[in-house]
Amino acid sequence: MTGTILITGANGSLAIPAVEHLLSQFPAFTLVLTVRNTSDEDVNTKALRHVLAKHDAKARASIRKLDLASLKEVSAFASGLETEIAQGTLPPLASIVCNAFYWNLKGPFELTEDGYEKTMQVNHLAHASLVLRLLGSFGPDGGRVVLFVGDSIEPGKNKLEVIPASIPTSPDGLEHLVHPAPDDSAAGDSLAHGFCRYATSKLTILTWGLALIRRLEKDPKLSNITVFIWNPGNLSDSRAQLTNTPRKLVILSKLVVRPLSFVLRLMDPIARTSGAAGIDTARVAANAAHPGERGFFTLLKRDQAPAVSRDEQTQDAVWTRSAEWAGITQQDTALAL
Repeated sequence: MTGTILITGANGSLAIPAVEHLLSQFPAFTLVLTVRNTSDEDVNTKALRHVLAKHDAKARASIRKLDLASLKEVSAFASGLETEIAQGTLPPLASIVCNAFYWNLKGPFELTEDGYEKTMQVNHLAHASLVLRLLGSFGPDGGRVVLFVGDSIEPGKNKLEVIPASIPTSPDGLEHLVHPAPDDSAAGDSLAHGFCRYATSKLTILTWGLALIRRLEKDPKLSNITVFIWNPGNLSDSRAQLTNTPRKLVILSKLVVRPLSFVLRLMDPIARTSGAAGIDTARVAANAAHPGERGFFTLLKRDQAPAVSRDEQTQDAVWTRSAEWAGITQQDTALAL
C-alpha cells in the first residue's frame, strides 16, 4: 500500500514518534503533516522538522499550516489538497489520521470564529469536515480514516471525570454540543466542566465514526475505505497534561505521573508512553495493523463501544447535525449524506 498519509496535529506527543516510524519503516508513503504554527518558534514544530531532516524526508514529507478552529481554513485546505491529488502533485490519499485535539481545563468554554464551542469544533467538527471533503481523494485501493477517542467515553473510567460525557437524544439537546449552557458552578469547577467537554467530544467522535462506517460500507465506490476508531491508551508523558490545565495537574504530572510512569503502567492496563502509541498509530495508518478492519479498538484490541454510541438513531442524529454545523452539503463530499 502506498499513497499520501495526512496527519493533523503532527507535532504532538504521539504524532512525532508516529511520523518517525512511518519514515523509517514505511518509506513508500508521502506524508502531509499539519500544525497550527509552521515556524520553528514553536518548539514542537521544530522537533518535527528535526525528525524530517534526520530521515532526509524533504521529498516525501511536508509540514502544512491548518487551524482546526476555523472551518473556513479547513475547507480551503481540503480544497487545495484535493487539487494537488487531482493534478498528480501528491499521490492519492491512503490515510487521514485525525490526531489533533484541544481541551481547556482551567477556564470557561470558548467559542471559535464559527461560533461553536472550541473543544467540540477542533476535536470533532473540523475533522468531520476534513474527512468528508477528502473521501473522493482516496486511491482505487481505498485507505483508512483514523479517529481517536479515550477511556473518558465510558463513565467512571477516567479519574479526571466529575461530570460524565453524554450525548443528548433530542434535536434541541444536540445543539448543546456546540452551543453549551454556561458552566454550573454547583456541578464542578473549570476542570470538571472542561474535562466533560473533552470527553463529550470524544464520545461524539465515536458516535459519528460508527455512522461513517455504516455509510461507507453501503457505498460501492467507497466501501474499501475503512474507519479505525481507537483509544491509543493513557499516555503518561503526553504534553497535554501541561497545556491548558490547572496548576495542580501540572505539578502532579511533573512530580508524580512522569517520574513514576513505570509504576502507573502496572496499575493502569492501558497506560503507556507516547512513543509506543505513536508506533501503533503509524502501523494503523499504513494499514499494517488490522489490515482492512474497521470498528472500535482499545490499544490494538477490538472493543465494544458504549451503548449510546451504538444506537443507530443517535448516530444518524449526530451525523446529520455534524454535517449541518460543519457546512457540508452533498456537493462537498463523495459520500451520500
